[in-house]
Amino acid sequence: MRIPRYISSLDQVHQVIQTDTIVVGAGIAGLYTALQLSQKAEVILVTKKSLIDSNTRWAQGGIAAVTSEMDSPELHKQDTLMAGAGLCDPAAVDILAHEGPDGVKNLIYYGVHFDEEDGQIALTREGAHSRHRVLHAQGDATGAEIVRGLSELVRKTKNITILEDHFVTDLLTKDEQCHGITVLKPNQKKMLIQAKSVILSTGGTGQLYRYTTNPDIATGDGIALAYRAGANIQDMEFIQFHPTVLFYPGAPRFLISEAVRGEGAILRNTNGEPFMHKYHSLGDLAPRDVVSRAIVSELQQSGNQYVYLDFTHESEEKIRHRFPTIYKTCLEYGLNLVMDWIPVAPAAHYTMGGVKTNTHGETSINGLYACGEVACTGVHGANRLASNSLSEAIVFGKRIADHILAQRLTQRLRSKDLLQVMELAGENQPEETNRPSLEDIQEKRISLQKKMLQHASLTRNEGSLHKVEEAIIKGMDRVFPYVWNQKEAIEYINLLICSYLVVQASLLRTESRGGHFRTDYPLVNDEEWKKHIILTRDAQSGEMKESYVDVKSS
Repeated sequence: MRIPRYISSLDQVHQVIQTDTIVVGAGIAGLYTALQLSQKAEVILVTKKSLIDSNTRWAQGGIAAVTSEMDSPELHKQDTLMAGAGLCDPAAVDILAHEGPDGVKNLIYYGVHFDEEDGQIALTREGAHSRHRVLHAQGDATGAEIVRGLSELVRKTKNITILEDHFVTDLLTKDEQCHGITVLKPNQKKMLIQAKSVILSTGGTGQLYRYTTNPDIATGDGIALAYRAGANIQDMEFIQFHPTVLFYPGAPRFLISEAVRGEGAILRNTNGEPFMHKYHSLGDLAPRDVVSRAIVSELQQSGNQYVYLDFTHESEEKIRHRFPTIYKTCLEYGLNLVMDWIPVAPAAHYTMGGVKTNTHGETSINGLYACGEVACTGVHGANRLASNSLSEAIVFGKRIADHILAQRLTQRLRSKDLLQVMELAGENQPEETNRPSLEDIQEKRISLQKKMLQHASLTRNEGSLHKVEEAIIKGMDRVFPYVWNQKEAIEYINLLICSYLVVQASLLRTESRGGHFRTDYPLVNDEEWKKHIILTRDAQSGEMKESYVDVKSS
């Protein structure tokens, strides 16, 4: 399938501005990286909604880092490697485990307040962790507290210019060098921002699926931007579904943190029987992919749509203190954690793959970096260890900033070269007849989400993947003849591209591992598949090409 290089025209750019660095996205990765860069560089931070709208804001469980004498970086590393099912990059995991504690100290310095007990930072344990090492804030509102602390500081920082409600449509590249971005402003006018470096921190792809814990903004924008620009995209077959998401009539798909099970909650089937001991030696604290598929197995056996999470054996005081957000939200829908078993089912939660980077956050395009969920650093492998994502964002955000500030920054694109790039972006614009309406695009987005959920979610097989592949290609054929300058349309195109990447990688990996489970290849195959799948857009043909990289040894 040919995917065009540019999907937005530059024929009416009304403003061109320059800066040292651009950060795209305002979650923990974007905010933290911007603050690190602002010490010695001018930063423009671009976010398609407000500064507080991101996946990070909804993170409940916490941030994993070694802060206890009863713990060690080596234990954290071992837990991460185990959860990653053989596909982690040991060097990247080692960096995470050893540099995470200093990152947490920086967050505290920046004004983030973590919960304490008896004057010490409070720690909890989550699935697949061997120690209590997860810091949390306001009980179960860790992400919201991090966003509050970092966003308040970002707004006060003189070297950071914030562009809210600005949507990035394309990366500008010339000679395998990234030179900036094109942006739709709130008034729909177009602007171009030139910079010596661009950092993507746009989050994940949760909106690929009809049921997700992610907000509406998680449309895979950064992955699609980077793919169209020719960057290497890795491990897209590995999508993590969170096992315990509220499933109740009239209620949103609200995340019930894994920390609830870490504090002793028990999963029960609709007969009231605990069942996780049948699927894993860690029981309710097994890795997320194991728990999610165990729940699906129980649902298939019973014919029901949900199982129960039972926390009723704990005291009301503990529940209300430790999980105030979850307690309050459930209560709004007539469910009381103190007395009721809570109906839950899996939902799309986290993208393990993304834009391939090295340990300095560099992508395969010079001047382009990626950080946070949009990136594939090698930390998560085939299955992310709970609460490692926030740690990864701050550890590699700092490494990106250090690398950029230490390098001899490249020259900004010359005016003559800039005009050539703009001309390329505007080539071959078709007639506007038969263009789909925005209403039509919204319907197609929902249809895509339903098909991805049905055919390419927790379980897959060759037949189901080809069904959704056919639908994706039809969707692409409908939108790609046109150049788009509407945010809603480009978000849908980004979802199409990301779904195509997920499906192609899933077809290529003929085994089951971590977040990727194929019913026609249900076993792990280390002999053939202990390697990464890398997908890249060919610059000449626009077609996808695949390559493979063996997993690095420890």
